[in-house]
Amino acid sequence: MHTVRFGVVGLGGMGLGHCRFLTEVVPEATLTAVCDTHPDRAQSAGEQFGVPYFTDHEAMFRSGLLDAVLIATPHYGHAPVAISAFEHGLHVLVEKPLCVAVSEADQMIAAAQRAGVKFAIGYQHRFRPEVQAARRLIEQGVIGEVRRTLLITAWYRTQAYYDSGDWRATWAGEGGGVLINQAPHFIDLWTWLGGLPSRVFGHTRAALHAIETEDEAFALVEYPNSAHGYLYATTNEEPGENLIEICGDTGKLRLHDGELQVWRLKHSIRQFTYEAEGMWDGIPAERIEPPIPPTPDGALQGQPALIQNFARAILYDEPLIVPGAEGLDAIEVINALILSSKRGAPVSIPVDRAAYDALLTELKAHSTPKTRVREQRATDPNLIR
Repeated sequence: MHTVRFGVVGLGGMGLGHCRFLTEVVPEATLTAVCDTHPDRAQSAGEQFGVPYFTDHEAMFRSGLLDAVLIATPHYGHAPVAISAFEHGLHVLVEKPLCVAVSEADQMIAAAQRAGVKFAIGYQHRFRPEVQAARRLIEQGVIGEVRRTLLITAWYRTQAYYDSGDWRATWAGEGGGVLINQAPHFIDLWTWLGGLPSRVFGHTRAALHAIETEDEAFALVEYPNSAHGYLYATTNEEPGENLIEICGDTGKLRLHDGELQVWRLKHSIRQFTYEAEGMWDGIPAERIEPPIPPTPDGALQGQPALIQNFARAILYDEPLIVPGAEGLDAIEVINALILSSKRGAPVSIPVDRAAYDALLTELKAHSTPKTRVREQRATDPNLIR
């Protein structure tokens, strides 16, 4: 095998973007089939890319045309389609988020392990050079034990965006709002760099848009070592920004819209606090230049780099940058924040699976069909970033 044969399930804006990457950008991959439950979408994409098309993913999985599946359905489709693919012995790359509920994540991870196949999730921001550099610095102990974290992931979306699909920002169709759609990329980076919180006390609300889920969420989190963190996510800010701070006992790291800043302290804060004799003594902080190697000419970036890494993992056993099982951490945080908001009390991680499933069942039962839908299928222009 010199290339991996992919089938794409879900042919909205994201799915069509992935089809283009598979046919035009990633040399280790080839698109061999497409699937969507809407017959017109399936036929249109099949004709556009010159491949067989299906309206039933099970039929596509049985066709013998595939080695791997890329799942770009609405969120509730991620778990059942992925588990079916695993049962057919297929490798799976699933778009973010991993799924909607932690119980689904457990089932997906277990199914992948039983099948012994490759499993990855679409968190392409891990491939950014500055993010990779931040991870290396933390692993090397440059900033010491983490004492505080911060995540601000601020986006802007119009009402037309939310009106573009009957599933968007509904409990029955999407399983959440900004937390399950825009925020997962940077919740993933935040937990990848700063660790998984052990407790979340959060609040969500629809502050601006006419939607039944949240367009704003904020939380105070605690870590197993008693460190604290803060999270804010919204689709109500312009210009948007993405900011992650990881503050440790011997240094500080800040990722802000693609720029990495790092400070290293001359002394440990914990040690200096009790050894310093002067009442106004401070710790000298050195701003260090993070070691970010230049991107090689012709190297893929963003989503194409993610697909390439996944394909190479299948072909050559290259380590996955974003293993599917690691997608669980973001779902733990998202579920904990929503559950905390609905309960008005802190929620521990791991999240109580039965409690979140019960809440989601209740929210879906009260979800109402949209009265105003103006369907648009357009790939996010920031897809490759």
